[in-house]
Amino acid sequence: MIGWNGAKTVFLIVLLSGLLLVAGQLVGGYAGLAVAAVIAIGINFFAYWKSDSAVLTMMRAREVSATDAPQLHRIVERAAMDAKLPKPKVYIIENPAPNAFATGRSPNHAAVAATTGIMGLLTERELSGVFAHEMAHVKNRDTLINTIVAMIATTILIVAMFARFSLFFGMMFMGGGRGRGGADLSQVAGALALAIIAPIVATLIKMAISRAREFSADEMGARNSQDPEALASALTKLQMANQRIQQVRPASASTTNAAVEHLFIINPFAGGMGRWFSSHPPTEQRVERLRKVGQELGQLF
Repeated sequence: MIGWNGAKTVFLIVLLSGLLLVAGQLVGGYAGLAVAAVIAIGINFFAYWKSDSAVLTMMRAREVSATDAPQLHRIVERAAMDAKLPKPKVYIIENPAPNAFATGRSPNHAAVAATTGIMGLLTERELSGVFAHEMAHVKNRDTLINTIVAMIATTILIVAMFARFSLFFGMMFMGGGRGRGGADLSQVAGALALAIIAPIVATLIKMAISRAREFSADEMGARNSQDPEALASALTKLQMANQRIQQVRPASASTTNAAVEHLFIINPFAGGMGRWFSSHPPTEQRVERLRKVGQELGQLF
């Protein structure tokens, strides 16, 4: 069973692909689309193979052994066993903002990281819920899904950039170069709409896919650990802690890079761009869904 979130993800990827085809037809025909696609594939192919090391370096994460962090290793090992996956590498980030994430291109090449802030904030039970969620991301191969989505979205952004340059220089090669030496009004209007609207729509779809994957990881992690209350409690604490941090320190000054916000268990910039442009669902919705899982498992919150 693919499940609702899985079906939603497939639908959104198809929708994003359709937007890409329309964008390619409007700018340069399919030849222009092919050029943009090659560029985007190259960018994202590199990102897929190197994203884990790049993210860990960006966040200044350091790998820790079982001797260095016995509690964290114990929690991660138990979460991996519950998910029936190999134990990933374990990293710690010296950052007071409480958060955690998983990265890696496959279950055999995975890593999880926790900030010092989350280690000091949550109980061991709550941390177990967090890493059950992160191992669900690994099992669902969400890194691969995000790479595919990023590849399509990046191609759309490149095509939209071509449209803006074409409008700026007045050289419209629509429909593979057809016409009598320039674009008519409808072509200009189409390119203008593409240049403005397509990147926004692509971003909305990309964020919707990210939110669906968060819901899936919440549910799978809760079922694997058989303790949805642990994750619900952790999410509530993390949301409140991040809100306090943002009140003291603006999101623009955060030590968390916005380029990797979708990786974290909770959005470190929550509340900055509104619901539809958020990479994570509202925490209240996540907690409510976890309560329903708890009810299915015969647990009471």
